[in-house]
Amino acid sequence: MIKRVEVYINELNLMKKYPKELFFVGNLELLKKPKISIIGTRRPSSYTQFKTAQISSGLSQRGVCIVSGAAMGVDAIAHKSTKSYHTIAVMANGLDIKYPKVNKEVIANIEKKGLIISQFKEGFHATPWSFVVRNEIVVSLGDALIVSEADLKSGSMRSVEYALRMKKKIYVLPHRLDESKGTNYLLKNNLAIAIYDIDEFISGYGNDVSTIEDEFIVYCKTNPTYEEAIKKYSNRVFEYELNGVIEVKNSKIVVI
Repeated sequence: MIKRVEVYINELNLMKKYPKELFFVGNLELLKKPKISIIGTRRPSSYTQFKTAQISSGLSQRGVCIVSGAAMGVDAIAHKSTKSYHTIAVMANGLDIKYPKVNKEVIANIEKKGLIISQFKEGFHATPWSFVVRNEIVVSLGDALIVSEADLKSGSMRSVEYALRMKKKIYVLPHRLDESKGTNYLLKNNLAIAIYDIDEFISGYGNDVSTIEDEFIVYCKTNPTYEEAIKKYSNRVFEYELNGVIEVKNSKIVVI
């Protein structure tokens, strides 16, 4: 069900103009998590696909929410690689429209387990300028921006302009000469930091929630009902579910 966002999102203060309206489907609580934005080309190389998935998955396991634009290529990989789809997708159209159609299933999964957000009303179809607006929101929401692969003249490089104005840290994957000329340009001009060691990079964000072994996890391994767990550990149930450590299946708690 599409709802209007009634809370003020502090990160969007960095935009040139705070959106007049915002609409969402999913879990607004994800906005409270540490967030990293990941963007890039719609036609990523095999290397980019693999490394983007590694980074997105690793950050997600540390409780970091991945923000992207639900486009083909890097965006879709970033969303799909998160733990239990705990990710935020920013759309350039009304939320009653699943665009692009090739990502219909990805978007549907994010609606169920993550958060879809847009500043456009139902029935609005994406236009070139609405993608620009979408990109500004994607960059604003993240604590930092990762550009996996990009051409010099691309929407991703326009997003980099937003990140620079907002004074966000910008990270890129290292590429060979004559590949991903946009990210190589950023490195050449000291506008971005290369991610040479993925484990080292992700260790700087979030916490390793996937390896927590405490009394609550031990309790959850007995597969209690959701109601029983709420009575015993009300706050932890929500926290661990949000971080993708547990999930509810057939009214019972399951450790992922």
